[in-house]
Amino acid sequence: MFHQVKQTKKNNNLKTTNTMKAQIRIIAFAILLTGIFISTFAQGGPGVSTTASGSASIVTPISITKTVDMNFGNVAVNGNVGTVIMTPGGARSQTGGVTLPASAGTVTAASFTVGGVAGYTYTILLPSSDLTITNGSNSMIVNSFTSSPTPIGTLGSDGTQILTVGATLNVGASQPAGNYTSGTPFSVWVNYN
Repeated sequence: MFHQVKQTKKNNNLKTTNTMKAQIRIIAFAILLTGIFISTFAQGGPGVSTTASGSASIVTPISITKTVDMNFGNVAVNGNVGTVIMTPGGARSQTGGVTLPASAGTVTAASFTVGGVAGYTYTILLPSSDLTITNGSNSMIVNSFTSSPTPIGTLGSDGTQILTVGATLNVGASQPAGNYTSGTPFSVWVNYN
């Protein structure tokens, strides 16, 4: 009986040892899996990736070229201040002490050709400051610039569009006669949207 008890005790110790070894293996395996799991996420995720490529398209730069200068034509005064308003289409109207003679002279809105990529839209920026035109020591102010199209244009199928610009000529009371011109031209800016 003593031998049987000893044997049973030995078997129980062996079972306990085997159970503990199994538990240690399970714990070690769990620690190993935890380490792999943490390592995988520390590297940025579950290890799945893909690729992408980069590209760019260089487009034709936008350009603007003057084709016609602005000319208000012949203007008569009667001793009072007035204005000549020219539309981008070249039509004139007057206010105040200004009359427009039947012999109009050369009347033209400024005209520009805008070029670039067909179908692209562009923004138009007109002068915000006055343009001074002079004849010797005499001067007049041109301001309130307008354009057609405005404020956004669209380049045609050939990659161009005509842009015309009108403005207001401010005429002084008894403005001295003569041909008035600007010492420096005015600028019109265009830029792709």
